[in-house]
Amino acid sequence: QVQLVESGGGLVQPGGSLRLSCAASGSIASIDPMGWYRQAPGKQRDLVAIITRGGTTNYADSVKGRFTISRDNAKNTVYLQMNNLKPEDTAIYYCFARAGVSIYWGQGTQVTVSS
Repeated sequence: QVQLVESGGGLVQPGGSLRLSCAASGSIASIDPMGWYRQAPGKQRDLVAIITRGGTTNYADSVKGRFTISRDNAKNTVYLQMNNLKPEDTAIYYCFARAGVSIYWGQGTQVTVSS
């Protein structure tokens, strides 16, 4: 079992920045990859960014150049630095981790971009 605890969401004005964190605990040795999805009201859950244990990253086109995913393997934590936020980034952001054939999800953290 893997437990994921997210933090760092909130309300920010357009153009602002937020940093999300996701700490993993439990059976963490097999976790790879980790990343973030988001779900806006009335829409499906979409991939935002993913990072492997070796540091390979992949981003949704909509966030490239604005968001940066990073990972601290020693702390079993993944981060999402979000810059130049736009209203369309408003969503619940979910951390995920794959361990073997299982996918684990965090509880979600709300990000609202509004003036």
